Amino acid sequence: MDVGICLPQLGSHCEGSEVAEFARTAEQLGYRSLWVGDRVLTPVHPSDLYPVGGTPENPYPPEFTAALDPLLTLTAAAVATTDVRLGTSTVNATWHNPLLLARAVSSLDSIANGRLTLGLGLGWMRDEYQALGVPWSGKSERLDETLDVLHTVWTTNPVEHHGALFDIPLSVVDLRPTQAGGPPIMLAGFGDASMRRIGRRAHGWINLWDMPPEYVGYLWSIARSAAADAGRDPDTLRRETRINVVPGQSVDTLVSIIATLTEHGVDGAFFDLHYSTRSVDEAVQTAARIADRLGLVGDYSETARSNRIRTQGESRWT
Repeated sequence: MDVGICLPQLGSHCEGSEVAEFARTAEQLGYRSLWVGDRVLTPVHPSDLYPVGGTPENPYPPEFTAALDPLLTLTAAAVATTDVRLGTSTVNATWHNPLLLARAVSSLDSIANGRLTLGLGLGWMRDEYQALGVPWSGKSERLDETLDVLHTVWTTNPVEHHGALFDIPLSVVDLRPTQAGGPPIMLAGFGDASMRRIGRRAHGWINLWDMPPEYVGYLWSIARSAAADAGRDPDTLRRETRINVVPGQSVDTLVSIIATLTEHGVDGAFFDLHYSTRSVDEAVQTAARIADRLGLVGDYSETARSNRIRTQGESRWT
């Protein structure tokens, strides 16, 4: 199974100048994928609680109050690495004009030489939709048409689209992603309709580790059945699991999670260290310990590790 890690992007890790070096180091440690998320704002009085553990007293993780742009963050990682895949978990597709999103993704996939995996979702906070001028109602239909536009822009030329929400006149669009037909699209979702969409249209599913395994199995069966009904091979669907590491979880625990996911046939998993480490330095140290325990194959030698001196405070990544 491929093991990845989230790039520094949120909260105390929101340091754009650190992204490239973190990405390079993660690739050298043997991680096979690097991931980013998508946050726009955190209202003082939010409309909705974070769906994973949000309470009226703590409506969302405090790390959400600062967030680097996901595609710009991946661009910095792309130019600093050579082989590791780059993924979004997730970009909220409905926040974006799909033609502009298609251009940005095509550009990034070209810069990354075909290493991009595009994870898309819908988000969970109505306030963000309101602030962006996007209606909360009809978001599922907006996602479907966004997928239509992405597919059209990446597979036809001249490009033309006439839909309920977006209208693109017959136009020449010579910019193409490096990956023929566009990067693989993974979708997030936790309901029956979302899973049927995955089976019909996506390359796979991005889910969370801390979901009950019985429910994961139920949802996955819906996606596989929908794929078969659409004439697609269900075995080609891929599963990626996000592991939000919480304070107090040991490296041994994280290794056992990877073992469990491997036993269940998950194709890839990635660790998010924003919530369990206080700085980019600490995240690098934790990432190195995890990579060592998992036996990831990289070329990050002890000499390179000891010689990597950061400019601020002369601290070392050890």
